[in-house]
Amino acid sequence: MARHRTGLVLGALIGLTGGPSGMLFGAAIGYYLDKLIRSVAGAESWTQAKAQTAFFDATFCVMGKIAKADGQVSAEEIQYAEAVMTRMQLTGDSRKRAIECFSQGKEADFDLAQVLEPLRRALVNNASVKQMFIEIQLQTALVDGEFSPSEGLVLTQVCQMLGITQREFEAVANRMKSEGSFHQAGGQSGGQGQFEGSGNVGLKQAYGVLGVAQDCDAKSLKMAYRKLMSQHHPDKLVARGLPDEMMEIAKQKTQEIQAAYDAVKKSRK
Repeated sequence: MARHRTGLVLGALIGLTGGPSGMLFGAAIGYYLDKLIRSVAGAESWTQAKAQTAFFDATFCVMGKIAKADGQVSAEEIQYAEAVMTRMQLTGDSRKRAIECFSQGKEADFDLAQVLEPLRRALVNNASVKQMFIEIQLQTALVDGEFSPSEGLVLTQVCQMLGITQREFEAVANRMKSEGSFHQAGGQSGGQGQFEGSGNVGLKQAYGVLGVAQDCDAKSLKMAYRKLMSQHHPDKLVARGLPDEMMEIAKQKTQEIQAAYDAVKKSRK
C-alpha cells in the first residue's frame, strides 16, 4: 500500500466530489493505475536484493571500462579498485565476482548497456543511489590525477543511460574535485588539526565539498549540509539498492561531508 500511496491519494482526491463512496472508488482506481504504471516502468519487479546485485556488477564493470578507456590500466586505477573491494570487505566468491566484473569491463567490446540497463531499471526515481554510483566512477577516472577525454566519453554514456543530466553530473564532479583538494589540505575526517594550518585554500575546498559558495548565508549552508547527509545516509542508501558491502563507503562520504561542514562552521565563528 505504501508503495502506491501516490496513486491512492490522487485517486481519492479525484473521487472526493462523489462523497465517501466516490473517494473510496477513486482511491482504488488510483491504486491499480499506479501499480500498472510502475509495473510497465519495471520498478515493480525490482526487489532490494536485485537492485543491490545490479549495483554491484555495474560498479566493477564500469570501473574496468573507465580504467581501460585511455588504452592502459594504470597502477593507481588497479589500486583504487582493490581499495574499494577491501573497504567493502569482499572475500572469497564476492571478491572473485568483483574482479571478474572489472576484467569484463576492460574488454574492448564490452557493452555498457549490459550492466547499466538493469541498474537503470532497478533505480527508477532513485537519485541518491545513482549519485553514489557516479561518485565511485568519477573517483576511478580521477585517481591517477588525469581526466582524459576517453574517460569523459565513458562517463557521458553512463550518465545518458542512467538518466543523469549534464548539470547533475557537473555538480557531482565539482564536489569530487573539491573533496580531493580538501584531503590534501588536511581536512579529511580526523584531520582538523592539519586543516587549521592549511589556510584559505583548504577552506575554499571545504565549501566546494558542500557545493556552496563561500559567501552563502547560514541557512543555505545548513540546507546544503543536511541535503548531502541525507543523500549519503548509509541506511537509506542500502534500503534503496546500495549493496550492504558498500555501507563503509557511504559512511566515509558522510564523514567527509561532516568534516567539511565542521571546518566551515569553525571558520565563521
